[in-house]
Amino acid sequence: MKFQGSQSKGLKFHSFWKDSFFLISTLVTILLFAGNAFASHPLITDDTGTQGKGHVEFEVGVEHSHEKENGVTEGTTEIVPVLAYGITDTMDIELCVPYQFIRVKETGMKTTEDGLSDVEIDLKWRFYEKDGLSFALRPLISLPTGDHEKGLGAGKVGYSLLLFITKEIKPLSIDVNLGYKRNENKLDEREDIWHASLSPRLEVAKGINVVADIGMETNPDKFSDTHPVFLLGGIIYSISKHLDMDIGLKGGLNKPETDYSMLAGMTFRY
Repeated sequence: MKFQGSQSKGLKFHSFWKDSFFLISTLVTILLFAGNAFASHPLITDDTGTQGKGHVEFEVGVEHSHEKENGVTEGTTEIVPVLAYGITDTMDIELCVPYQFIRVKETGMKTTEDGLSDVEIDLKWRFYEKDGLSFALRPLISLPTGDHEKGLGAGKVGYSLLLFITKEIKPLSIDVNLGYKRNENKLDEREDIWHASLSPRLEVAKGINVVADIGMETNPDKFSDTHPVFLLGGIIYSISKHLDMDIGLKGGLNKPETDYSMLAGMTFRY
């Protein structure tokens, strides 16, 4: 998060709580109508866990991001429902259908856009598991369902491949993600995107996990060689084996990363 003087701090503090209220209100509305929600949320880094044959997981997560740079303030709220189904005990198929609300303010002008983002379909396959160490692969395809002219999508079919590594040493587990994304797009962005992230989870009480996440990704801006780096902290509360609730705060550790994002969600599985 970037600070420029006490006045800027005051403005950002006010904006932070305003955005917090907006995020919580949005989440409550979703839960009232959906009743279910988000898996490894609020983490960016995923683990190697799968649903098991015939089991279903339904997630809905909400992320509200705030960015201010060169007099332009952008707030983006993304609602991300994800449906996962266990094809086998070690393989899931997942469908993600995100929806975005974008608000931009600049020198007295305000613009808003909203709509469906790019839909993603992926497989998650855990191919190795022994003595608390497991590995999984996730091939993914992104469909150009979002309007790229409104900033809601890439405009072309994209694909990616992620490697997940999980090591469990109770009550601690550590997840590592390494991946490549072919960012086909109509936005004049970089097409080769690399990702690396790490997330520790610690069970501090029955059903309560404190989580952290740190990672970086290739900057899609062709004219910058500074790659975005983020740090995230949060809590996941397992109410039962069928229902989790979570909340998190993500901050940018350098200029290319978004100033801050607030995340909240739920996960329902059966």
